[in-house]
Amino acid sequence: MDQKIIEKARLWGSNTYFSETDRAEIAHLLADLPANELELTERFYRDLEFGTGGLRAPMGMGQNRMNKYNVRRATQALCQMVVKNFGHSSSAVISYDSRHNSKEFALEAAGVFAANGIKAYVYRVLTPTPMLSFGVRYYKAQAGIMITASHNPPIYNGFKAFWNDGAQVVPPVDKEIINAYNDLTDWNEIKYMPFEEARAKGLAAWTDEKVEDAFYKVIEKKVIQDSALVKKHGSELSIVYTALHGTGLVPCLEISQRLGFTTIHSISEQATPDGNFPTVKSPNPEDPKALKLAIDKMLATNADIVYGTDPDGDRLGVVVNVKGEAAILNGNQIAILMLYYIFKKKTEQKTLPENALVIKSIVTSPLQNAIVESFGGIVQDTLTGFKWMAGLIHDHEIKKTGFNFVFASEESFGYMPHKECRDKDGVSSMALMSEVALYFKLQGKNLVDVLDDIYAKYGFYYESLLSQDYEGMAGAQKITRIMEFFRNYPETQFAGEEIIAKEDYETLISTDIRLKSNKAIALPKSNVLSFTFASGNKLFLRPSGTEPKIKFYVMVRETEGDLAAKKINALKKVKIIEDKIRENCDKA
Repeated sequence: MDQKIIEKARLWGSNTYFSETDRAEIAHLLADLPANELELTERFYRDLEFGTGGLRAPMGMGQNRMNKYNVRRATQALCQMVVKNFGHSSSAVISYDSRHNSKEFALEAAGVFAANGIKAYVYRVLTPTPMLSFGVRYYKAQAGIMITASHNPPIYNGFKAFWNDGAQVVPPVDKEIINAYNDLTDWNEIKYMPFEEARAKGLAAWTDEKVEDAFYKVIEKKVIQDSALVKKHGSELSIVYTALHGTGLVPCLEISQRLGFTTIHSISEQATPDGNFPTVKSPNPEDPKALKLAIDKMLATNADIVYGTDPDGDRLGVVVNVKGEAAILNGNQIAILMLYYIFKKKTEQKTLPENALVIKSIVTSPLQNAIVESFGGIVQDTLTGFKWMAGLIHDHEIKKTGFNFVFASEESFGYMPHKECRDKDGVSSMALMSEVALYFKLQGKNLVDVLDDIYAKYGFYYESLLSQDYEGMAGAQKITRIMEFFRNYPETQFAGEEIIAKEDYETLISTDIRLKSNKAIALPKSNVLSFTFASGNKLFLRPSGTEPKIKFYVMVRETEGDLAAKKINALKKVKIIEDKIRENCDKA
């Protein structure tokens, strides 16, 4: 075994900064070598990286693990940047999800803020990410922390860093925090006091119901398009909801009741917050298997619609009852329905603002462009991640460009229907989708009918996501090889499609294959590649920033034949491309 890794483990196991119990965890692993060689390697082959959004890793003692010491280290780095940019009279807001140790990590972070003279407001109960983002803005705080690992497996936890606009940190602040984190090599440099001591000194406080009520009022006033319709007919929409053992139960049921969506059934087996997520393999509403209990209940009771939110309540999954069959919508379709409804209603009500702005990620459906532009609006693309979308909103505000934000989304089940929260918002999105479903139900249509109407009007667009999972150090190396293979792809054909352009967001160069010319890409650098085919179809690929996987996004548009034929042909094309992707990944 690598002696450097053993030495690092021994240093952690003997460092009296760590508790006796935590040191014993390392000693136990060292005592049983070589049986624990792989586990020790994974824990100590590198420092846990503070990425551009924060930390995320399996929990446990070690350099490359989520534990209270790395939480303190990350919070100290964030504190240093807060003091540098805003001075000592600053504050921060902290929330946490249902994962193991989430509340403990939140209170550890509060103790570091307090010891640095920064007042910490901690949510009184576990609370979704969108309410944390809102809370930063509500308290006019300079920073925020959300303790969550989203929908990762139960062994994971994480730390998301937010700035004073309520959005996750972006350049140059993120890089400054990362540098400060990396420079903290002496644990004794980290300031800390216990949470109760901080409260006694007025440097920490629990939030109260006022911030929660303010969040709900924003949804009532700024997200709902036709409050009279919802109030009068809301009870006519039959809803099944699952919180997937996360933070969404209280806020999602509360806003539904406030709006008038009173015919709602919560899946009791998944209602209680539980970091083991005992009823699902993955607590991810993108995975239809996670919604099985809710779907079964919908079909058994003939309810109209199923909603599921992930552990930190920022993603929303939707399933529609179509004549007794479950129609599972993907993230692009959910966004399209919200977007189309918003622009339709605002146009009818003559409330659509000038320069109406929609923001989406580069891997999100171009059908949004067709819809928004037909109403006279504007779509702007960002890199994947709501921090980039929120950053673009902030830039427009600072520069007073005249654009008026309406909606933002990305294909991975994230939607931002208002800008008082600067992150994806499963709570507000569920409220809006209920209004959309109700509006069309009153016209005798389900949401699949509405999608077909949209396709008939704008053309059939289909997008797929293929994720290839590769765990641990070997997996990270595999992902690097795959990216390099595609970055240097030697052929001009891929899966029967002629490649006419390649965009490399790492070098920020777009290459026209036919003309053999290059032009710059006007976005921040990111490890993303895309291929444009002569057919107009596209392929994007990128390593996940939060999970041990590489993602491939296939986008096709069909124009020939009736709608049924278009759907069949699109699925065939996607399968051919995905099979070729798998073949190349196996080779890399």
